[in-house]
Amino acid sequence: MKIQIWSDVMCPFCYIGKRRFEDALQQFEHKDEVEIEWKSFQLNPDLKTDPNLNITQYLADIKGWTFDHAQQLNDQVTQMAAEVGLTYNFDKAVVANSFDAHRFAHLAKQNGLGDEAEESLFKAYFTEGKNIADYDTLAELGESIGLDKAEVEHTLAGNKYAINVKQDIAQAQQLGIHGVPFFVMDNKFGVSGAQAVPVFLQTLQKSYSEWAATNKQPKLDVIEGDSCEVGGDC
Repeated sequence: MKIQIWSDVMCPFCYIGKRRFEDALQQFEHKDEVEIEWKSFQLNPDLKTDPNLNITQYLADIKGWTFDHAQQLNDQVTQMAAEVGLTYNFDKAVVANSFDAHRFAHLAKQNGLGDEAEESLFKAYFTEGKNIADYDTLAELGESIGLDKAEVEHTLAGNKYAINVKQDIAQAQQLGIHGVPFFVMDNKFGVSGAQAVPVFLQTLQKSYSEWAATNKQPKLDVIEGDSCEVGGDC
């Protein structure tokens, strides 16, 4: 059963949602039959990368809030993150456009490392205070999860996977997705936001039940006898 997850690197609830979903998946008895695909989304595609801009001040400016109010909200999100074992350091976060980070994630996905890429990007942004728009940073992250560093550098130097990012965003618009994280299970059930673990688990069970009814191969009761197998063994 396929599950698609739309997210943006700069979304604090996306990382929290990832952890809660992972918790639910670990409790799901059919987790080995689940395929996860990460999809790109940009909350602010026009954002200009500025390593010198304080993330709390940036949030206050774009929302029209006071700095203290923005700080209070970041503190609340930091506490939410801590409850699922994550460390958020908003004081170190770098204001950065996520488009190239999404291109990097698509490269990783093509190499079977999509989840590892998302995890490394979230940790780099929220915990380590790294610039996720910086090519050297992305190349180092790629190397750390098993990608070829030169391939990452070559990919980022061009425009490869840009169309994939745009297609993901267009697909989200077609589905009516306006915020992230957003989880689509078996192309039938949508879960919006960093929901509680029981919500994820309940939706997993419901989705799987319907998926298995039409897709799961029947298991045969076999009466063994003399036969020849693939490879010539008889």
